[in-house]
Amino acid sequence: MKYKIIGTSFLILLLCNCASKNKFDSDPSYETKLDTLTLFDKSRNRKIPVAIYSPKTDQALPKQQVVIFSHGYGANKGGDYFVYSYLTEKLASKGYFTISIQHELPTDELLPLEGNLQEVRMPFWQRGAENILYVLNELKKTRPDLDYKHLTLIGHSNGGDMTALFADKYPRLVYKIITMDNRRMYIPRTSHPKIYTLRSNDYPADKGVLPSPEEQKKYHITVQPTPINHGHMDNKGDENEKIMLNNWIVKYIKNQ
Repeated sequence: MKYKIIGTSFLILLLCNCASKNKFDSDPSYETKLDTLTLFDKSRNRKIPVAIYSPKTDQALPKQQVVIFSHGYGANKGGDYFVYSYLTEKLASKGYFTISIQHELPTDELLPLEGNLQEVRMPFWQRGAENILYVLNELKKTRPDLDYKHLTLIGHSNGGDMTALFADKYPRLVYKIITMDNRRMYIPRTSHPKIYTLRSNDYPADKGVLPSPEEQKKYHITVQPTPINHGHMDNKGDENEKIMLNNWIVKYIKNQ
């Protein structure tokens, strides 16, 4: 039975890669550039480091869409906003103005590991949602030319919980969210923003986090199982896993 499961996962991975390879290989592709800066929210006395991945081109891209990415928990060591570069660079190469936020600072309290995690972690998700809001508002001041009507938020694990909370608190500000195996914060039951979630093969979500099949149908929410481990959704994943995740996410962003 063990070998059958492994074989099935590999087959799913292979078929998904083959089915989407030709489609995305034919898309326009740009060289990318990386810029970094640290914003400062005076109202919260908080630094917010960000990495900006954008297409390298001398021509303005009309209606250039924005993607804001939130990383998984990194125990406050820093640098976590760089460890999903396989995805953020891919999005920039497809023309998206992509911002990755460093949510944790060395001076922050560590994320609670015990108790009712949906309660004790809520302040951390709220802080993350406020980080996203601040970055978004600052970006609108400096880049009013970008398309904010089709804003996409993406987050992995704890960053996915922040993303789901943002969609619940500020639904009018975001067009789509894509959570990558968030496990604690419930996914809003709504048709707007459009919601997609990629699930790992090794960690289940807490009760009530994922919509039921009936809710998925009612609100047009996509819940996509994957053969990928939770911990392999950042740069630790192998090349096939990265390709698979990139293809799904680009597809979701392109869906109308």
